[in-house]
Amino acid sequence: MKWEGFYSLVIGVNRHSTAVGRIWLSVVFIFRIMVLVVAAESVWGDEQASFICNTLQPGCKNVCYDHYFPISHIRLWALQLILVTTPALLVAMHVAYQQHQEKKLLVMTGHGDAKHLEEVKKHKMRISGSLWWTYVCSVIFRIIFEGTFMYIFYVIYPGYQMVRLVKCNDYPCPNFVDCFVSRPTEKTIFTVFMLTTSGICIVLNIVELVYLLVRACARRGHHNPNPSSGKGSFLGHKLSEYKQNEINQLLTEQDSSLKDILRRNSGGQEKTDRCSAC
Repeated sequence: MKWEGFYSLVIGVNRHSTAVGRIWLSVVFIFRIMVLVVAAESVWGDEQASFICNTLQPGCKNVCYDHYFPISHIRLWALQLILVTTPALLVAMHVAYQQHQEKKLLVMTGHGDAKHLEEVKKHKMRISGSLWWTYVCSVIFRIIFEGTFMYIFYVIYPGYQMVRLVKCNDYPCPNFVDCFVSRPTEKTIFTVFMLTTSGICIVLNIVELVYLLVRACARRGHHNPNPSSGKGSFLGHKLSEYKQNEINQLLTEQDSSLKDILRRNSGGQEKTDRCSAC
């Protein structure tokens, strides 16, 4: 599987995440995707070809492998990583929507030049209002997906250990057949490592969720009791910001004009004084 395009999509969320969210994203890509691509895929490889049974009965080996390993480790980890990181794409979509709204507001207020539009793409969006809800929901979904996949691994591989020997008597096996798994210890180590990093990601997600809730409560306590929320709050904040900038610019221009007038008056007064002296 090619992870380059997927990485470029998700890494865009890093700029708009909290500090804990950036740590979570680093753990996902360094200790999970990199390990999966560089090491784990080569360890498993064509696992069914290395699954050896002490029978030549046609179809017995395939049936036994399917019974004990219903899904490949690699595909299950890839599915887990895709589902866990997908909620981050919701945040990226919401940020893109807010940036589009901000660009429209710039055009409406007469600031739609290329410089201002480029600044919209560069600045970090504040996690508040509707974006806060989207971010919190994405963190909750990440926790749910991580916990679900850890339970699935536990059901398929009790104790998260890879067995060395399995016994199978499913049809078309003539009787109980012994089948041997290749490199069980190495696979157990990789499984425990991947699930440990998954547990670390759950802890980071819980910490980030608590951080977002605490910061939202603190912000709510400092603001007035009837704040506007959602799209109106976002657009109202931006509009007031641009109006304030225009007011500051007008005041600066008026101040410069006033200084010029005073300078001219001062020069005229000096000329009048010289003429009187003469």
